[in-house]
Amino acid sequence: MSDITFIGLGHMGAPMAANLLKANLPLKVFDLTPAAIQAAVQLGAKATPNALHAVVNAEVVISMLPASQHVEGLYLGEGRLIQAIPPGALVLECSTISPEVARKVHAAAKARGIQMLDAPVSGGTAGAAAGTLTFIVGGENTTLERARPILEKMGKNIFHAGGPGAGQVAKIANNMLLAIHMIGTAEALNLGVANGLDPKVLSDIMKVSSGGNWSLEKYNPWPGVMDDVPASRDYQGGFGVDLMLKDLGLAMEAALATRTSTPLGSIARNLYALHTSQGKGTLDFSSIQQLFKRPSQNPA
Repeated sequence: MSDITFIGLGHMGAPMAANLLKANLPLKVFDLTPAAIQAAVQLGAKATPNALHAVVNAEVVISMLPASQHVEGLYLGEGRLIQAIPPGALVLECSTISPEVARKVHAAAKARGIQMLDAPVSGGTAGAAAGTLTFIVGGENTTLERARPILEKMGKNIFHAGGPGAGQVAKIANNMLLAIHMIGTAEALNLGVANGLDPKVLSDIMKVSSGGNWSLEKYNPWPGVMDDVPASRDYQGGFGVDLMLKDLGLAMEAALATRTSTPLGSIARNLYALHTSQGKGTLDFSSIQQLFKRPSQNPA
Protein backbone atom coordinates (compact mmCIF):
# COMPACT_ATOMS: atom_id res chain seq x y z
CA MET A 1 0.00 0.00 0.00
CA SER A 2 1.56 3.25 -1.11
CA ASP A 3 -0.36 5.79 0.95
CA ILE A 4 -2.21 4.97 4.19
CA THR A 5 -3.81 7.57 6.44
CA PHE A 6 -4.77 6.93 10.08
CA ILE A 7 -7.12 9.37 11.83
CA GLY A 8 -7.70 9.05 15.58
CA LEU A 9 -4.72 8.14 17.77
CA GLY A 10 -6.42 7.47 21.10
CA HIS A 11 -6.08 4.48 23.41
CA MET A 12 -6.99 2.09 20.58
CA GLY A 13 -5.90 3.99 17.49
CA ALA A 14 -2.35 4.72 18.62
CA PRO A 15 -1.28 1.07 19.09
CA MET A 16 -3.12 0.05 15.92
CA ALA A 17 -1.18 2.66 13.98
CA ALA A 18 2.02 1.55 15.69
CA ASN A 19 1.52 -1.99 14.40
CA LEU A 20 1.17 -0.72 10.85
CA LEU A 21 4.42 1.17 11.28
CA LYS A 22 6.09 -1.95 12.68
CA ALA A 23 5.06 -3.69 9.47
CA ASN A 24 6.95 -0.96 7.55
CA LEU A 25 3.81 0.48 6.00
CA PRO A 26 4.05 4.22 5.19
CA LEU A 27 1.58 6.11 7.35
CA LYS A 28 0.22 9.64 7.53
CA VAL A 29 -1.56 10.47 10.77
CA PHE A 30 -3.86 13.05 12.28
CA ASP A 31 -5.35 13.51 15.74
CA LEU A 32 -6.75 16.46 17.64
CA THR A 33 -4.09 15.91 20.32
CA PRO A 34 -0.64 17.11 19.22
CA ALA A 35 1.12 14.77 21.67
CA ALA A 36 -0.55 11.77 20.04
CA ILE A 37 0.67 12.88 16.62
CA GLN A 38 4.18 13.40 17.94
CA ALA A 39 4.25 9.93 19.50
CA ALA A 40 3.33 8.42 16.12
CA VAL A 41 5.93 10.55 14.34
CA GLN A 42 8.60 9.18 16.67
CA LEU A 43 7.66 5.71 15.43
CA GLY A 44 8.01 6.76 11.80
CA ALA A 45 4.67 8.27 10.82
CA LYS A 46 4.28 11.49 8.85
CA ALA A 47 2.30 14.25 10.58
CA THR A 48 -0.42 16.21 8.79
CA PRO A 49 -1.98 19.54 9.89
CA ASN A 50 -5.61 18.39 9.58
CA ALA A 51 -7.79 15.51 8.43
CA LEU A 52 -8.34 16.96 4.94
CA HIS A 53 -4.62 17.18 4.29
CA ALA A 54 -4.19 13.69 5.68
CA VAL A 55 -6.34 12.06 3.00
CA VAL A 56 -4.88 13.81 -0.04
CA ASN A 57 -3.79 11.03 -2.44
CA ALA A 58 -4.66 8.42 0.18
CA GLU A 59 -5.08 4.87 -1.04
CA VAL A 60 -6.38 3.70 2.35
CA VAL A 61 -8.02 5.73 5.12
CA ILE A 62 -8.41 4.22 8.60
CA SER A 63 -10.34 5.99 11.34
CA MET A 64 -10.78 5.18 15.03
CA LEU A 65 -12.97 7.76 16.75
CA PRO A 66 -14.95 7.88 20.03
CA ALA A 67 -18.59 7.91 18.89
CA SER A 68 -21.16 8.17 16.10
CA GLN A 69 -21.28 11.96 16.08
CA HIS A 70 -17.53 12.19 15.54
CA VAL A 71 -17.61 9.79 12.61
CA GLU A 72 -20.61 11.43 10.98
CA GLY A 73 -19.11 14.87 11.52
CA LEU A 74 -15.76 13.87 10.08
CA TYR A 75 -17.00 12.14 6.93
CA LEU A 76 -20.34 13.83 6.21
CA GLY A 77 -20.52 17.00 8.32
CA GLU A 78 -18.12 19.88 8.74
CA GLY A 79 -15.16 17.59 8.11
CA ARG A 80 -16.40 16.76 4.57
CA LEU A 81 -13.79 14.03 4.42
CA ILE A 82 -15.79 11.84 2.06
CA GLN A 83 -15.49 14.61 -0.55
CA ALA A 84 -11.71 14.81 -0.15
CA ILE A 85 -10.88 11.10 -0.27
CA PRO A 86 -9.89 10.07 -3.81
CA PRO A 87 -12.33 7.82 -5.71
CA GLY A 88 -11.08 4.26 -5.67
CA ALA A 89 -9.66 4.58 -2.16
CA LEU A 90 -10.49 2.18 0.65
CA VAL A 91 -12.00 3.42 3.95
CA LEU A 92 -11.76 1.26 7.08
CA GLU A 93 -13.95 2.81 9.76
CA CYS A 94 -12.98 1.01 12.98
CA SER A 95 -14.95 3.02 15.55
CA THR A 96 -17.91 1.52 17.38
CA ILE A 97 -20.87 3.58 16.16
CA SER A 98 -24.54 3.20 15.36
CA PRO A 99 -25.36 0.93 12.41
CA GLU A 100 -27.44 3.78 10.95
CA VAL A 101 -24.48 6.17 10.82
CA ALA A 102 -22.26 3.42 9.39
CA ARG A 103 -24.78 2.84 6.59
CA LYS A 104 -24.97 6.58 5.85
CA VAL A 105 -21.20 6.79 5.46
CA HIS A 106 -21.21 3.60 3.35
CA ALA A 107 -23.79 5.15 1.00
CA ALA A 108 -21.87 8.42 0.68
CA ALA A 109 -18.64 6.52 0.01
CA LYS A 110 -20.27 4.36 -2.65
CA ALA A 111 -21.64 7.45 -4.39
CA ARG A 112 -18.07 8.76 -4.64
CA GLY A 113 -16.62 5.48 -5.92
CA ILE A 114 -14.93 4.77 -2.59
CA GLN A 115 -14.85 1.28 -1.10
CA MET A 116 -15.70 1.12 2.60
CA LEU A 117 -15.92 -1.32 5.49
CA ASP A 118 -17.29 -0.70 8.95
CA ALA A 119 -14.79 -2.71 10.97
CA PRO A 120 -15.17 -2.22 14.72
CA VAL A 121 -12.76 -4.14 16.91
CA SER A 122 -12.81 -6.31 20.00
CA GLY A 123 -9.84 -7.10 22.21
CA GLY A 124 -9.24 -3.88 24.12
CA THR A 125 -6.05 -1.89 24.43
CA ALA A 126 -4.02 -5.01 25.17
CA GLY A 127 -5.17 -6.59 21.92
CA ALA A 128 -4.49 -3.38 20.04
CA ALA A 129 -0.94 -3.26 21.37
CA ALA A 130 -0.30 -6.95 20.70
CA GLY A 131 -1.82 -6.86 17.22
CA THR A 132 -4.36 -9.54 18.17
CA LEU A 133 -7.59 -7.60 17.74
CA THR A 134 -10.75 -9.13 16.35
CA PHE A 135 -12.19 -7.16 13.43
CA ILE A 136 -15.95 -7.45 12.96
CA VAL A 137 -16.59 -6.36 9.41
CA GLY A 138 -19.59 -5.02 7.53
CA GLY A 139 -19.45 -4.42 3.80
CA GLU A 140 -18.79 -6.19 0.51
CA ASN A 141 -16.72 -9.37 0.53
CA THR A 142 -14.52 -8.11 -2.31
CA THR A 143 -13.73 -5.01 -0.27
CA LEU A 144 -12.82 -7.17 2.70
CA GLU A 145 -10.38 -9.17 0.60
CA ARG A 146 -8.72 -5.93 -0.48
CA ALA A 147 -8.50 -4.80 3.15
CA ARG A 148 -7.42 -8.12 4.64
CA PRO A 149 -3.63 -7.62 4.31
CA ILE A 150 -3.92 -4.36 6.29
CA LEU A 151 -6.30 -5.72 8.92
CA GLU A 152 -3.98 -8.69 9.47
CA LYS A 153 -1.22 -6.29 10.53
CA MET A 154 -3.42 -5.12 13.41
CA GLY A 155 -5.53 -8.14 14.31
CA LYS A 156 -5.66 -11.89 14.63
CA ASN A 157 -9.30 -12.64 13.83
CA ILE A 158 -11.36 -11.18 11.00
CA PHE A 159 -15.08 -11.92 10.73
CA HIS A 160 -17.34 -10.85 7.88
CA ALA A 161 -20.63 -10.15 9.67
CA GLY A 162 -22.58 -9.10 6.56
CA GLY A 163 -23.38 -6.00 4.53
CA PRO A 164 -22.96 -2.32 5.42
CA GLY A 165 -23.55 -1.73 9.15
CA ALA A 166 -23.44 -5.42 10.04
CA GLY A 167 -20.09 -5.07 11.76
CA GLN A 168 -21.58 -2.49 14.09
CA VAL A 169 -24.62 -4.65 14.88
CA ALA A 170 -22.39 -7.58 15.81
CA LYS A 171 -20.08 -5.39 17.88
CA ILE A 172 -22.81 -3.78 19.96
CA ALA A 173 -24.46 -7.17 20.54
CA ASN A 174 -21.10 -8.49 21.77
CA ASN A 175 -20.51 -5.53 24.05
CA MET A 176 -23.99 -5.76 25.51
CA LEU A 177 -23.23 -9.37 26.46
CA LEU A 178 -19.82 -8.33 27.82
CA ALA A 179 -21.47 -5.76 30.09
CA ILE A 180 -24.01 -8.30 31.30
CA HIS A 181 -21.49 -10.98 32.24
CA MET A 182 -19.11 -8.44 33.78
CA ILE A 183 -21.92 -7.22 36.03
CA GLY A 184 -22.92 -10.79 36.87
CA THR A 185 -19.32 -11.69 37.68
CA ALA A 186 -18.92 -8.65 39.94
CA GLU A 187 -22.18 -9.39 41.72
CA ALA A 188 -21.29 -13.06 42.27
CA LEU A 189 -17.82 -12.24 43.58
CA ASN A 190 -19.22 -9.67 45.95
CA LEU A 191 -21.77 -12.17 47.29
CA GLY A 192 -19.04 -14.71 47.97
CA VAL A 193 -16.66 -12.26 49.64
CA ALA A 194 -19.46 -10.78 51.76
CA ASN A 195 -20.05 -14.30 53.03
CA GLY A 196 -16.45 -14.96 53.93
CA LEU A 197 -14.94 -16.45 50.75
CA ASP A 198 -11.56 -15.57 49.28
CA PRO A 199 -12.19 -13.87 45.90
CA LYS A 200 -9.38 -15.79 44.19
CA VAL A 201 -10.56 -19.14 45.49
CA LEU A 202 -14.12 -18.35 44.42
CA SER A 203 -12.88 -17.23 41.01
CA ASP A 204 -10.93 -20.45 40.54
CA ILE A 205 -14.02 -22.47 41.44
CA MET A 206 -16.32 -20.60 39.08
CA LYS A 207 -13.82 -20.62 36.20
CA VAL A 208 -14.10 -24.41 35.92
CA SER A 209 -17.77 -24.53 36.81
CA SER A 210 -20.95 -23.56 35.00
CA GLY A 211 -20.47 -19.89 35.90
CA GLY A 212 -17.28 -19.59 33.85
CA ASN A 213 -17.15 -16.63 31.45
CA TRP A 214 -14.66 -14.29 29.75
CA SER A 215 -14.86 -11.57 32.42
CA LEU A 216 -14.11 -14.09 35.14
CA GLU A 217 -11.37 -15.91 33.27
CA LYS A 218 -9.58 -13.12 31.39
CA TYR A 219 -10.54 -9.81 33.03
CA ASN A 220 -11.37 -10.48 36.66
CA PRO A 221 -12.93 -7.37 38.24
CA TRP A 222 -11.83 -8.05 41.83
CA PRO A 223 -8.56 -6.26 42.74
CA GLY A 224 -5.59 -8.56 43.28
CA VAL A 225 -7.15 -11.72 41.89
CA MET A 226 -5.49 -11.46 38.47
CA ASP A 227 -2.30 -9.71 37.38
CA ASP A 228 -2.12 -7.38 34.38
CA VAL A 229 -5.79 -6.38 34.37
CA PRO A 230 -7.22 -2.95 35.25
CA ALA A 231 -8.70 -4.20 38.54
CA SER A 232 -5.17 -4.68 39.85
CA ARG A 233 -4.05 -1.17 38.92
CA ASP A 234 -6.90 0.83 40.44
CA TYR A 235 -9.03 0.27 37.30
CA GLN A 236 -6.77 2.49 35.21
CA GLY A 237 -6.44 1.92 31.48
CA GLY A 238 -8.50 -0.57 29.55
CA PHE A 239 -12.02 0.09 28.26
CA GLY A 240 -13.65 3.04 29.98
CA VAL A 241 -17.02 3.06 31.74
CA ASP A 242 -18.15 5.97 29.57
CA LEU A 243 -17.34 3.98 26.42
CA MET A 244 -19.24 0.96 27.70
CA LEU A 245 -22.19 3.19 28.51
CA LYS A 246 -22.01 4.60 24.97
CA ASP A 247 -22.05 1.11 23.45
CA LEU A 248 -24.95 0.04 25.65
CA GLY A 249 -26.82 3.10 24.46
CA LEU A 250 -26.20 2.01 20.86
CA ALA A 251 -27.54 -1.44 21.72
CA MET A 252 -30.69 0.06 23.20
CA GLU A 253 -31.17 2.24 20.11
CA ALA A 254 -30.86 -0.82 17.87
CA ALA A 255 -33.29 -2.74 20.08
CA LEU A 256 -35.82 0.07 19.95
CA ALA A 257 -35.51 0.39 16.16
CA THR A 258 -36.30 -3.31 15.70
CA ARG A 259 -38.64 -3.72 18.69
CA THR A 260 -36.29 -6.30 20.17
CA SER A 261 -36.58 -7.26 23.84
CA THR A 262 -33.30 -6.69 25.72
CA PRO A 263 -34.23 -6.52 29.42
CA LEU A 264 -30.79 -7.50 30.73
CA GLY A 265 -29.12 -5.07 28.34
CA SER A 266 -31.38 -2.32 29.64
CA ILE A 267 -30.53 -3.15 33.25
CA ALA A 268 -26.82 -3.20 32.39
CA ARG A 269 -27.10 0.23 30.80
CA ASN A 270 -28.86 1.61 33.87
CA LEU A 271 -26.20 0.21 36.20
CA TYR A 272 -23.36 1.66 34.13
CA ALA A 273 -25.20 4.99 33.98
CA LEU A 274 -25.44 4.93 37.78
CA HIS A 275 -21.75 4.06 38.02
CA THR A 276 -20.66 6.91 35.77
CA SER A 277 -22.92 9.34 37.64
CA GLN A 278 -20.78 8.59 40.70
CA GLY A 279 -17.70 9.96 38.93
CA LYS A 280 -16.38 6.64 37.63
CA GLY A 281 -16.68 7.31 33.92
CA THR A 282 -12.95 7.34 33.18
CA LEU A 283 -12.22 4.08 35.02
CA ASP A 284 -12.15 0.71 33.28
CA PHE A 285 -15.57 -0.87 32.88
CA SER A 286 -14.61 -3.69 35.29
CA SER A 287 -14.78 -1.07 38.04
CA ILE A 288 -18.50 -1.85 38.11
CA GLN A 289 -17.30 -4.12 40.93
CA GLN A 290 -17.20 -1.02 43.13
CA LEU A 291 -20.92 -0.54 42.66
CA PHE A 292 -21.61 -3.76 44.55
CA LYS A 293 -19.08 -3.45 47.37
CA ARG A 294 -20.18 -2.15 50.73
CA PRO A 295 -18.65 1.25 51.56
CA SER A 296 -16.24 -0.41 53.98
CA GLN A 297 -14.94 -2.61 51.13
CA ASN A 298 -14.24 0.22 48.69
CA PRO A 299 -10.92 2.07 48.84
CA ALA A 300 -11.09 5.67 50.01
